[in-house]
Amino acid sequence: MPGQVSDKVALVAAIEALEFTPGDIRARIVVNSRTGTIVIGKHVTVGPAAISHGNLIVTVTEQLNVSQPQPLSGGVTTITPKSDVSVSQSDNRMFLFKAVSLDTIVNAVNKVGTAPGDLMAILEALKQAGALNADLEII
Repeated sequence: MPGQVSDKVALVAAIEALEFTPGDIRARIVVNSRTGTIVIGKHVTVGPAAISHGNLIVTVTEQLNVSQPQPLSGGVTTITPKSDVSVSQSDNRMFLFKAVSLDTIVNAVNKVGTAPGDLMAILEALKQAGALNADLEII
């Protein structure tokens, strides 16, 4: 802020003369979780993402094994983990999208009969993954 009063008046006059034009509205999705209503603005886009939703089960189990050295060998007893990963899936589909508008994704998941609750879960996961270029408001 200028120190002189006359400079302050000139600054306020310059600020007052500035003209602003509003830009595009922000990309926004509003989800009503109680009614299942989803409203999607036209500026919403999705970055590259792979989507799978439904009957996918990933099981990770870990067993700890003890590695015992031979007597008088000077070795140290250590515990080593052994991990097993199993994946099972029943008639699930996966979608791969490369930087598309959200209506493309909505049309694709609607073609395979996705319910609004499933679409809400997909939108939330896309937002968490950083692929959804929009504000997601859940009411």
